[in-house]
Amino acid sequence: MKPTLASLLTICLLAACTNVPLTPATPDPVIVIYPTPTATFIPSQIPERFFPFRAGLVASAQSVLPDMSDASTYRIEFIVQEDLVHIQGHEEVSYTNRETAPLTEIQFRLFPNLLGGKMEVSKVLVNESSVTPSYGLANSLMIVPLETPLAVGQSTHIAMDFTLEVPTDVELNYGVLAYYDNVLTLAHAYPVIPVYDASGWNAEIPPQSGDLTFNDMAFYLVTVTAPEGLTVVASGAESAPVTRDRQNVWTVAAGPARDFFVAASRDFDVTSETVGEVTVNSYAPQSLKSQSRDMLATGVQSLKIFEELYGPYPYTEFDIVATPTLALGVEYPGITAIAARILQGEYGSDTAIYLESTVAHETAHQWFYNLVGNDQLDQPWLDESLAQFATWQYYQRSYGPAAAGGFEASLHSRWQRVNNAPIPIGMPVASYAGNEYGAIVYGRGAFFLDALETQMGPSTFDAFLRDYVATYSWEIATTDGFKSLAEKHCSCNLTPLFEEWVY
Repeated sequence: MKPTLASLLTICLLAACTNVPLTPATPDPVIVIYPTPTATFIPSQIPERFFPFRAGLVASAQSVLPDMSDASTYRIEFIVQEDLVHIQGHEEVSYTNRETAPLTEIQFRLFPNLLGGKMEVSKVLVNESSVTPSYGLANSLMIVPLETPLAVGQSTHIAMDFTLEVPTDVELNYGVLAYYDNVLTLAHAYPVIPVYDASGWNAEIPPQSGDLTFNDMAFYLVTVTAPEGLTVVASGAESAPVTRDRQNVWTVAAGPARDFFVAASRDFDVTSETVGEVTVNSYAPQSLKSQSRDMLATGVQSLKIFEELYGPYPYTEFDIVATPTLALGVEYPGITAIAARILQGEYGSDTAIYLESTVAHETAHQWFYNLVGNDQLDQPWLDESLAQFATWQYYQRSYGPAAAGGFEASLHSRWQRVNNAPIPIGMPVASYAGNEYGAIVYGRGAFFLDALETQMGPSTFDAFLRDYVATYSWEIATTDGFKSLAEKHCSCNLTPLFEEWVY
């Protein structure tokens, strides 16, 4: 980490943002309480509450901060026990009603209860008053009642304690939450507020084959207390750890971001490279140092290409970490998990190809999923098909037509799994049967974007994609919004093309 970055985070999180000093884990967790923001927001200035986040954003991205004064802020403490399986936590959320009607409740997803783990919440307070939540969706939904409806534009403060038992296998949802093979991965490991839109709260039990979340942009101030000897990697900008009584304490500021992820291991070794304002870090065991360098090289090359095509990467760090996930890779804000088995050579002579294409695909998600959000459950093509197409562009830009043709062949192979059936790419994950989701959204979806580029013309299409990212940065895009903006750029009717491929 950059010394100046660590120093800034330590100052902001330990001094300016807390009422009490951090302390190591005890049988009863010592909770860090952050004050509820009370700053007056002046559009031409960056409010004081955002100071910890400036260090994690490149200069061009910092200008968004004054416009996000009503985004939720999560203050979370994770205390990881010696077994790396049991975690005590505390969370406080400052939430503003940005909808068009008053809210009588606020919903939280407890995803560990769908991922083979166990999360229990206690001592729920709304504006310091105790409330009794109700639960649903196999205990993965917590509904917090509001004594007085929360008016549009009004804010509230919700606090809770929680405990988490992490699964020790990787059987559910690709093992994104697990302690396995000496690696702890904390994905979706805290109570999180889903998107509220015209249909209400977006809460459902997600299919095993797709992604879990549909979240708004938020800010995260997090402390992680864990046993000595662990290397902790997280979304956002981490301070250097402070050691107390055989435990280390990290402070992290992340945001704006759609989620928060932590990985930790005693085996992690890091190799890094700087690209402009961005430090790219690759984490893997020392025994896989050579493969980790390859992972880093692809991450660096991907960032360069995608910045040229779509616009600046917003954060000052991008972390790539080898984990035991059963997926080839999984994306999170500012960090991506890559299956360790790829680095370990599971794919034989094709290992290098799998590693490069996976890292490129997951890097593309920093633009299509995080920077430009979408409903990953109901409109997954907007991030997965675009990430596949971006990977195709990566090969074209890096190596030329022959390599791009090789990746195109892999896309054809995916689609061929369903005999090239013209199944729409724009359906919800749950609407696909068997292997249709991977074949259509990851295979056929890239060919739709290729057809769109052909109809619009390459230069017009490139300008459209860059404008699409600029228009929907930090927001949520939809299929209709994508189509409308494309038609604006090409001055053409794209309905027939969308009916053929998307609808």
